[in-house]
Amino acid sequence: MFRQLNLAGLFLLTLTSPAFAAEGGFTWANLLFGGLAEPLASIGIDPRPILDMIIVAAVLIGLAWWLGKPFRETQMLEPSGRLDKDHFAVTVVEGILNFLSGIIQHGIGPRPLLPLLGTYGLFILFLNLAGLVPGFNPPTDQFNITFAFAIVVFLLTHTLGIRQHGASYIKQFIGPMPLMAPLMFPVELISHLVRPMSLSIRLLGNMTGDHKVVLIFSSILALGLPVPFMGLGILISVLQAFVFVLLSAIYFEVAMSEAH
Repeated sequence: MFRQLNLAGLFLLTLTSPAFAAEGGFTWANLLFGGLAEPLASIGIDPRPILDMIIVAAVLIGLAWWLGKPFRETQMLEPSGRLDKDHFAVTVVEGILNFLSGIIQHGIGPRPLLPLLGTYGLFILFLNLAGLVPGFNPPTDQFNITFAFAIVVFLLTHTLGIRQHGASYIKQFIGPMPLMAPLMFPVELISHLVRPMSLSIRLLGNMTGDHKVVLIFSSILALGLPVPFMGLGILISVLQAFVFVLLSAIYFEVAMSEAH
């Protein structure tokens, strides 16, 4: 009897494992938004990462609404002295803001960039972690997704630089010595142009490798064996979200600081 129950549990776990989802089995995207897959595919859009991103975005919006409800009802929330959801929300937001304050010290400062970089950090983190949840195809192992994130950072970097310095922003590309400008300009130009590729490929490569490891060991034995690798996957997911926000903040700070 117990053996039959164990075999049944192993069978169900295998059905919902990342390996089974990757082979076209059960996915949450198909369950919740299966009707959108064909219309998206008909216009040349891969529905798998888009639908999974919609689910993750909906979860984050729901969490933000739930955690932010007390702050919308009053202008000043008294500390409760307990470790509750309100304290957790304040800790997360203040932690991200303090982190950005240590990097972005010129131009518009860190607070106007908090909504973008904070959202990026949490969104990428949840997308990374979604790849470890049975029934999800991780969106961050798709190049078009990570490149879209990176190109926004690239465009905003130079928008902030031009807004801060105007025409003198070009000095960041030619260096402090006019005689070195013919050499420095192409080097700096190339280094800036490869930033979107660097950001996107770093995130893509690490998350693809991590999810492949979990996938391989889940296909070998779905029960027990992948657990240590899933723990490592959680660590990599957090680290990659942190690195993406860190590099983005550095790019913004360099663009708004004085030419060097």
